[in-house]
Amino acid sequence: MRSGAYVYTSGQLPMVEGKLPVTGKVGGEVTAEEAKGLARICALNALAAVKSVAGDLDRVARVVKVVGFVASAPDFTGQPGVINGASELLGEVLGDKGVHARSAVGVAVLPLDAPVEVEVQVELSGE
Repeated sequence: MRSGAYVYTSGQLPMVEGKLPVTGKVGGEVTAEEAKGLARICALNALAAVKSVAGDLDRVARVVKVVGFVASAPDFTGQPGVINGASELLGEVLGDKGVHARSAVGVAVLPLDAPVEVEVQVELSGE
């Protein structure tokens, strides 16, 4: 969704070719390291969504905010480390424009039993 100079993505699951590569709770069936990789996929999917609205990722002036949700086992407290996967990917792809504010939230369950979900807000240049 675009509003003025901003693009807001819906929550992106780590879908690969229309499927979740793994399901379950982080700290349970899914390791934190696996979930970090899944967060990278979520960020890639978010960038694809941004590109579909902006037309070109070169139009991204900056990533403003990332919100990551981690389906967590009751005793899992490493949500920030999992969402680092998304943050690191945005930095690799966008450089300094990928630096952003962020929240990492533990939740009981996500759609389709996904371990991770990420939403992204970006500002476009030339607006």
